[in-house]
Amino acid sequence: MGIGKKIRKAWLTWLQNERIQLSRPDAPMHLALVGLITGFLAGGVIILFRLIVETTQEMLLPGTGADNYEALSTAEHFLYPAIGGVLLALLFFHYSKNQRVLGIAKVIDRLTYHQGYFTVRGFFIQFFGAAIAIICGHSVGREGPNVYLGASISSLFAQSISLPNNSIRTMVACGSAAGVSASFNTPLAGVIFALEVVMMEFTLSSFIPIMLASVVATSLSSLVFGIQPAFLVPDMNLHSLMQLPIVLVLGITVGTVAALFNHMLETVAKRSSHIDIWWKLCMAGVITGICGMMQPEILGIGYDSITQLLREPLSFTIASLTSLIIFKLVATSFCVGLGVPAGMIGPAFILGGAIGAAVGLSVSFTEGWSIADVGFYALLGMGAMVGACLQAPLAALTAIIELTYNPGIVMPGMLTIVVAQLTSRVIFNKQSLFLTMLKTNDQDYKINPISQTLQRIGVASLLENNFVRSTRVISRERAEEIVKRDIKWIILSQEDKPSRVIPMLDLARYLSLSTEGLEELDLIEIPANRMQLDAISLQSNLQQAHIKFKNGAEALYVVFKEDKASNKARIYGILTPDMVTEAYRI
Repeated sequence: MGIGKKIRKAWLTWLQNERIQLSRPDAPMHLALVGLITGFLAGGVIILFRLIVETTQEMLLPGTGADNYEALSTAEHFLYPAIGGVLLALLFFHYSKNQRVLGIAKVIDRLTYHQGYFTVRGFFIQFFGAAIAIICGHSVGREGPNVYLGASISSLFAQSISLPNNSIRTMVACGSAAGVSASFNTPLAGVIFALEVVMMEFTLSSFIPIMLASVVATSLSSLVFGIQPAFLVPDMNLHSLMQLPIVLVLGITVGTVAALFNHMLETVAKRSSHIDIWWKLCMAGVITGICGMMQPEILGIGYDSITQLLREPLSFTIASLTSLIIFKLVATSFCVGLGVPAGMIGPAFILGGAIGAAVGLSVSFTEGWSIADVGFYALLGMGAMVGACLQAPLAALTAIIELTYNPGIVMPGMLTIVVAQLTSRVIFNKQSLFLTMLKTNDQDYKINPISQTLQRIGVASLLENNFVRSTRVISRERAEEIVKRDIKWIILSQEDKPSRVIPMLDLARYLSLSTEGLEELDLIEIPANRMQLDAISLQSNLQQAHIKFKNGAEALYVVFKEDKASNKARIYGILTPDMVTEAYRI
């Protein structure tokens, strides 16, 4: 055997052992390796995406910086988004096929109903579609694309080496955390976001890989773009408990606007559902262009406007802030509702910051007021808007803490975020923007604790591998030989594939009866608890096995690829419904 063949055999053996280890619900060292790999993959893709977008922006936009759309002429304020809409329409017309919803909503959908499997087509549509949208000034953010790209590249890598599906779910969550972390240089917020928004569960086994992926992605991003956070925030504090009523009013106001944002986005998506995606994208470009002519600050990601709100709030008036809020709401609702493949977190930050600054300016007559208070309320508004729109209070609070490195923001931040979320969820009955987008596209989402538990366990960690394969008719001597061995199951084949499984104890019981003179045994005819067999892939998790059992399967035999199951395929083991039930109880 040549050296190359030996290396390949060793690699395949090691990989097979890793697959089995990763199929278990708790394999910390192996999951840590998964987190590190995902962090490098997701961080590298996000850096590439940002470099392409920001370099192109600096080439096309006047002045300095990658977000200076305000310096364009009035005609260019319209033309940039309009041309972007046409380019997006062409992209989707030629390449999208059934790809309609992208971003974080799609990540949640793929994780919930497709075992975390993404497609290469979806990856490239998101990459180039989001790049076109952001470069051309659409009123969207880069966080949604970053999350999708991080999750997608992680999933594609896992699929390429056939990792078990339960570990693919973890890698998708790791990629999502990396997307948020690399966007804002907020590693902890990325971890909380992945657990609270994407996976919607907190498990100890998930923390280690997700934290490692977040750290690696943040480190790579800092290496290329610098260690400073996305927004430069001055020192801010709650000066007096007398400010708490103002904080309360701010939370109610933000929650109301968040509910309005949700309603507008849902209405646009529903009313335009009968229109072809390419026409919708052209409409989004035209509407954004009109809004951009009226209020240039709504164009692009808008991080420069957020920094101005936080550091130079007096450069705005209440009238200009109100105009910014109105046009940003309209432009973003139409962009996202009509299918522009980009994010909503950035616009939510701008909306919340503008509302907070407006509230701060409105109370500037109060005793002890200072200029810093306007930026303080703007920051609280940012956290409250993201928390209410995403229905993710912990992720929003963590984000504003990491942006300020100031523990003084915690208490007022908690109050604002909770009030805003209660206002949006309880008073106006609105869910997360991502779930709203899924529902408007007839993709409902339901949380099931049993399903979540079963999805964390791979079939390879539970299967019974003490079996023997046999023909239907065997000699008595062969039957007695099987009984003497430490065998639990006997697999029978029919029509060139495994069809039934018999417990070895049933064969032993039959042989113990008076069967003298019987030279051959028909294993289909003897009294036994025979079960019909269906195939399942080694990569599958227990939720997939559970679905097969619900659909009528009595037992499952595990092969490497389900669609290639035959008598020649290697069988890794047997899985029965009782094994799945016991795993859930554990």
